[in-house]
Amino acid sequence: MGAERGSSAIASVRNFLPEDADAVLAIAAQAPSAANWSKESYLNFAGEEGSLAIVLEINTQIQGFLVGRLAADQAELLNLAVTAPDRRKGVGKALLAHALREWLSRGAKAVYLEVRESNTGAIAFYEKLGFTAAGRRKGYYHDPDEAALTLMRKLTASIG
Repeated sequence: MGAERGSSAIASVRNFLPEDADAVLAIAAQAPSAANWSKESYLNFAGEEGSLAIVLEINTQIQGFLVGRLAADQAELLNLAVTAPDRRKGVGKALLAHALREWLSRGAKAVYLEVRESNTGAIAFYEKLGFTAAGRRKGYYHDPDEAALTLMRKLTASIG
């Protein structure tokens, strides 16, 4: 990740901070498949019990974010987006791997997510990372109306 930026690039995943909200909104606006949350939604969510809100920075610039939650022993990935120039460069994979390790450490046994049925790129991404189809939700998405595929991954100690 970040090899295109040269060997001096410093990448880190860290918890979302209130001052990250504008950058997260800008990234979500570049990603048509990302959930459309308000600034207040991100700020409120980050403080909720069981929430996970993280960002990936490269040289202090936020390149992607992930939000999800844990309820009992099940985690749910709610939103993941990466800046357009940084897609397919490992940013999303690094965010998801961090989240999976965090959820596992919090006692999660499985992670679930919904993805638009037509979003074949995202489906392929998640399948490469061990997610499998667990169901389909008709009419889950709007504008345009579309079904969601529910994907699931069991968590084990071997998260890469």
